[in-house]
Amino acid sequence: MNHKQLAQKAMEAKKNALPPYSNFHVGSALLTKAGKVYLGGNIETPSYSLTVCAERTAIFKAITEGEREFTAIAIASDSPDYCPPCGACRQVIKDLCGDIDVVMINGKKEIKVFKISELLPFAFGDEDLKK
Repeated sequence: MNHKQLAQKAMEAKKNALPPYSNFHVGSALLTKAGKVYLGGNIETPSYSLTVCAERTAIFKAITEGEREFTAIAIASDSPDYCPPCGACRQVIKDLCGDIDVVMINGKKEIKVFKISELLPFAFGDEDLKK
């Protein structure tokens, strides 16, 4: 699956998001090395700190299904601009997915691709615990 196809899946995943408070729909599509795709949408609760982002939803779904190797994650939102992952999601992507491609889609369906290491330089990780 190429980045454009993965981006389309992220746009489709927005439809299942549940953002009743912000009304800001985000969808994500996580691609495994085996070619399987896991979708996620942001889910909001009245206790805002308990809200979960689309990226973490997709990652946690994949992990609970036994997946451990990933190649890319795509993110689409209601914004006309690109929607980068938040800081918490950047750390989770780095920790659980490695240095994968992060595919961002804007309102014109244009794509930008970054490695997570570009979006989260000098990240803390398991290698820091071994020092």
